[in-house]
Amino acid sequence: MSDEQLPLPTPSREVRQWAMFCHLSALLGIWIPFGTLIGPLILWQMKREMDPFIDAQGKEALNFQITVAIASTICFLLMVVIVGFFLLGLVAIGALVLTIIAGVKANEGFPYRYPFTWRLIVSAP
Repeated sequence: MSDEQLPLPTPSREVRQWAMFCHLSALLGIWIPFGTLIGPLILWQMKREMDPFIDAQGKEALNFQITVAIASTICFLLMVVIVGFFLLGLVAIGALVLTIIAGVKANEGFPYRYPFTWRLIVSAP
């Protein structure tokens, strides 16, 4: 047997779409206060038992949005010294771009891992 890894089976179309929705539901924050956290949390809770891919991507989306919320709070505090305005803009643009990339990757069936993410919600052993 060789050292090559066996390719993971591609999730079904429905599973990939729900994983994508877990990521893109964070865009609710544009219209709803705390929607960036509420959207991924609700979808993950509703669909996590449907497939392990949805469970993993829902956790990843929620962890990233928690990290963004913490970074945004720090930026608001730094607005006292002006630098927070610039940093908040960077956080917002980065979160938007990475959320869209994650949604596209999940829809293609690839598990996406956000960079710079504090993973508070982890799988049980």
